[in-house]
Amino acid sequence: MKKSILLLASAGLLFTACQNFKKAEGGLEYKIAKDAGAEKAVSGDLLSIDIIQSSDRDSVLSSTYDQGLPQIVQLYPDSIIKQNPGDPTGLFKFVGEGDSLVFKIDLDSVTAKTQQPKPAFADKYIIYTVKVRKHFKKGKLTDQQLGEQVTKYFEEQTAKLKGAEAGKVEAYLKNNKLEPKKTASGLQYVITKQGTGKNAVVGDTVVVNYIGKLTNEKVFDTNQADLAKKHKVFNPQRPYEALRLHLGVDGVITGWTEAFQLLNKGSKATLVIPSALAYGERPAGQIPPYSPLVFDVEVVDIIPGKAPAAAPTTIPATTTAPATPVKK
Repeated sequence: MKKSILLLASAGLLFTACQNFKKAEGGLEYKIAKDAGAEKAVSGDLLSIDIIQSSDRDSVLSSTYDQGLPQIVQLYPDSIIKQNPGDPTGLFKFVGEGDSLVFKIDLDSVTAKTQQPKPAFADKYIIYTVKVRKHFKKGKLTDQQLGEQVTKYFEEQTAKLKGAEAGKVEAYLKNNKLEPKKTASGLQYVITKQGTGKNAVVGDTVVVNYIGKLTNEKVFDTNQADLAKKHKVFNPQRPYEALRLHLGVDGVITGWTEAFQLLNKGSKATLVIPSALAYGERPAGQIPPYSPLVFDVEVVDIIPGKAPAAAPTTIPATTTAPATPVKK
């Protein structure tokens, strides 16, 4: 299958309390939340799903709705499922297009099997609620033919994200009552606190604090520990300190390189950066394709430097969530 076929392992949906769960093989508990009456999936089929992962503390851990794109799950033969009792992919034989499924994983059982410590974000269960968007039937199709259907489907879904970008920016500005200035590149910014001195220029080192979010207010990164904990993006393995950015040398997104040349020491600003100046059509961790980004930034200091002899080569972004808006 092509890379468009994603894995179930990294997803999740919001749990509705007071469900009457059934037991599946391997002890997995599940509930059919909605039966739309469609044909159910069988071995070899693929399902496009929206899925939210949450803890039993009503805390959402991840969601495809934030990403704007569904995931693909493949149904394996019963012989394979039986070799892996408790594998949730075995539950997808109970659903078809338009159906919804809720299942929960008992962390005590997982801890006993893996000898790994129980995660701190839940008491007993991790809960997944799934809605099936589309059913791709294998039938007599080859793997290549089925993969081509899925690839075409994801291209269509991605095109919808591209078409929705301008509306997301407009809605964000309206909802937050912002009247930004706009540069020729499409960068929009509001200076919320005016600093002093000269603006930063290429070659300077800019020392900044920042918080980055999508236009739906979902925070994906910050260099400030208190905000990271508040928005549940805290990573104990990374340092939380002011970011030192060598402007025009460090390979950050284009929108950052432009924006910090508009600011001076002590200034604060809100930046609304179109995807063309960020990650474009490439997903980057929690950032979906064609996502405009919003940053609240503070310029703590500007250390004068020398402009590079030649413009640096921008390195493409990876699909791993960046610790800063750096193109890696």
